[in-house]
Amino acid sequence: MKHFGRNAFAGGLLLALVAGAGPTWAQTPISLDSAEARTLRRHPRLRQSEQEIAEQRALKRGSFAPANPDLLFSAPTGEMWAPGVVQTIDLPNVYRRQRQVAEAGITLAERNREVSRATVLRDTRLAYLSLQFAEAQVRQLTYQDSLFRALRVATERLFAAGEVTSLQRISTDAEARQVTVQLEQSQADLRANQRRLGLLLGEPTALTTSTDLRRSGPELAQAGTALLGGLPTEDSAALVRSPTLAAATQSVALSQSGISLVRARRTPALTVGYQNQAFENSAIRYRFQFGVSVPVWFWTYRSQLQAATARSAAAGYQLQTQRLDLSTQYQQALADTRKFSASLGYYEQTGVPQSRAIISQSQRLFRAGEISYLVLIQSLNQAFTIQNTYLTTIRDYRQALIELTYLRGE
Repeated sequence: MKHFGRNAFAGGLLLALVAGAGPTWAQTPISLDSAEARTLRRHPRLRQSEQEIAEQRALKRGSFAPANPDLLFSAPTGEMWAPGVVQTIDLPNVYRRQRQVAEAGITLAERNREVSRATVLRDTRLAYLSLQFAEAQVRQLTYQDSLFRALRVATERLFAAGEVTSLQRISTDAEARQVTVQLEQSQADLRANQRRLGLLLGEPTALTTSTDLRRSGPELAQAGTALLGGLPTEDSAALVRSPTLAAATQSVALSQSGISLVRARRTPALTVGYQNQAFENSAIRYRFQFGVSVPVWFWTYRSQLQAATARSAAAGYQLQTQRLDLSTQYQQALADTRKFSASLGYYEQTGVPQSRAIISQSQRLFRAGEISYLVLIQSLNQAFTIQNTYLTTIRDYRQALIELTYLRGE
């Protein structure tokens, strides 16, 4: 009777293993390349960057901006009022400096667009990865749930036949219910990550990925090894293409252009007028007048120069801070990449094959009566822990690679 119960029990396990291939997905899958292309077309941050560039280009067209003319009414002879006009024009150097500031502003807006583009790509890749991980977890936990449901049903039968104790029955029920709760949580995470990716892509419907995260492990290991082998040894060389660093560098150039503009504005300006300067019976009543606008309010220009100098110094310190932060983030991402590369290699070569062997052999040994029921449960839990950790390692490794790619401007 006991041998027959164990055979039926093992048969239930095998049935669960065969049936536990995971759920099918009704939604149309989307590839990572397609997700990136859609995000770059639709994300409002990139549209904002385009408008900021358009704003700076419009300002450049207005870089030649003389002061408004003064319309005057005067009575030079004391007999009648006559209209006139006076125009102040800066020296050409002022307008040249204004154009340089405008060009530096355009370049900074373009650098910020590259920062936005890199950020959007990173966010899309992370959202896609989160959805892949959630899908893989649902598949894994669905497999575990079906197996432990079969275990619970078989345990109830064995308990009714007197072949297992009440403690074994309660333990199996607790394990099964715990896996069910984990499955419900992973399904909630899956729906949340579908909405997250959908928001980035502007898609109102739920999305699924086209690649199983578990199957990407070997390819990921090869790509990570190749990347680590080609990285520069110095942080400065690794971050030379960073869009964030390029934007901070351009901000320094813009602030230095501002200093040159303030200095140019301290020079005198030309004044040209056309007014009535004669009596009513004079042959030529309207005449031109010329003058010079003298910058006598020196404290105003001095304050402006001090402000521009302080702004330039602040931009320089911001560049140093940005370089320090990026170097710190790069070292952390590099350390994570190397760490998870070693972990992934272990799970690919040893951990996952061992977990499969544990599942297979524990069933065989239990069916043969060579291990107890509790050893079977412990063996299955150990195998599933290895497989779940393998999924987490793939996710963490890919996250580190995404961060490393973002910091390097690729």
